[in-house]
Amino acid sequence: MKMLRLLPIVLLSLSAIRAEEPEKITQTGAISGTVNIAFNTRTRLTAEGKPEKGAKDVYEVALNVGKTTEFKGKVERQPLLTSSVLGRIEQPGQLFYSLDLAVINPVNMTQRKTVGKWVGTVPIDNQGMYELTGVEASKNRISVDAIGKAPAFTDNFGGRLYGKGKKTEGIMSYVRKVQGKEVKLEVKNVDPMRFENVALAMGPAQSYPKTTVTGNLDFDYETGNWLTNGIRFHYTLNGQEYDDTVTGSIKWVEDPNRAANGKGQYEFNLRWNEDKNKTASTEADAFKSANDEEAFFAVDNSVPSLTGTIAYVDTMAKAGAEDTVSASKITYQLDANQLTKPQIMNFIKLWLIGIGPTNDE
Repeated sequence: MKMLRLLPIVLLSLSAIRAEEPEKITQTGAISGTVNIAFNTRTRLTAEGKPEKGAKDVYEVALNVGKTTEFKGKVERQPLLTSSVLGRIEQPGQLFYSLDLAVINPVNMTQRKTVGKWVGTVPIDNQGMYELTGVEASKNRISVDAIGKAPAFTDNFGGRLYGKGKKTEGIMSYVRKVQGKEVKLEVKNVDPMRFENVALAMGPAQSYPKTTVTGNLDFDYETGNWLTNGIRFHYTLNGQEYDDTVTGSIKWVEDPNRAANGKGQYEFNLRWNEDKNKTASTEADAFKSANDEEAFFAVDNSVPSLTGTIAYVDTMAKAGAEDTVSASKITYQLDANQLTKPQIMNFIKLWLIGIGPTNDE
C-alpha cells in the first residue's frame, strides 16, 4: 500500500523534470538578419602591400535568434603587423566586440528591450590563435543589466580558437549514414578551425547557460566547404547536464555569374546528436542507391538540424595586382528543425567567435 501511495508522487516528480527540459522548436528563420563587412585591410595597403597601420576589417552585425533575441553592433578585426627587418610587433592582432543584446517579449513581439552588451578585446597571435578570455583590461564578456525580474550578471568567454592558417597534410575522411549506407567523403588540402575548451558566456538570458565547446570545423580549400566530424557542446540547464554533438557540412555554392555579380552562398546541413536520433535502417535500405558526394550533402530532416543559407553579395576590387573581396553584404536565413533555443544560441555564439575565419576566402 505504501508503494501505491508513493507512485503518484514519483510520477509527479518525473513530470516536473520533463517540464523543465527546453522545448524543441521547428522554426523558419531561427537565425536571420544581416552582416555587412568592409575589408579595409585589403584595400588600405602600404607600398609593400601590407595593411596600413590602423586599418581594420569592420563587421556590422544585425542578427535575430529564435525570434526573441537580437545581436546588433559591430566587431572589428585588427591585423598583426610586424617590422620587416627584426619582426618586432608594430600592431597587435585583435578582435574588438561591441554588440548590443536585446530581447523580444515572446508574449508580445512588438516589445523589445536592450538588456546588455557583448564586449571585449580578443588577442590574435601570429599562428592564428584567438585567446578568447580577452585582455586583462578588456575581458571578452556578456554583461546584462537588471531589468524587470531578470537579475544583472556578467559572464566571461574563455578558451582558445585556432583559426585558419595551418593546413593538414594527407587526406581527411568524413563519414555519415545515408539511407542505411555508410557514405564517406575524402578531402585533401584541409584547414581545421579548432575549438580548444572554448567557454561560451551565459546570456543574454540565464536560460542560455555557460557552455564548453571542443572539436573542429574544417575548411576545404578546393571547394570552399566547411566539414565536421563533431563539434561538442557541454552545458548544464535546470540542474540537468546536456551533451550535444554537431556533425555535418556547410557547402559553398557560387552563382554561375559570380565574377560579375559577386553572389555565392553557404548551404547549411548541420545535425545535432545524429547517432542518437537517426532512425533504424531496414532491409530495403540496402537496395537504395546513393551517389557518395550528393548523399553526403543531402539534408535529413528526420534528425534535429540547422539548414538554410548564408548568402553573400561580394564587391570585388584590386589589391595590388590581385583580385580580392573588398566588401560583403551577407543575409542569414537559417532554419531550425527540432532544436532547442539553447542549441541555436550556442551555435550562433560560436559562429560569431569565428567571424574572421568563417568570412575569409
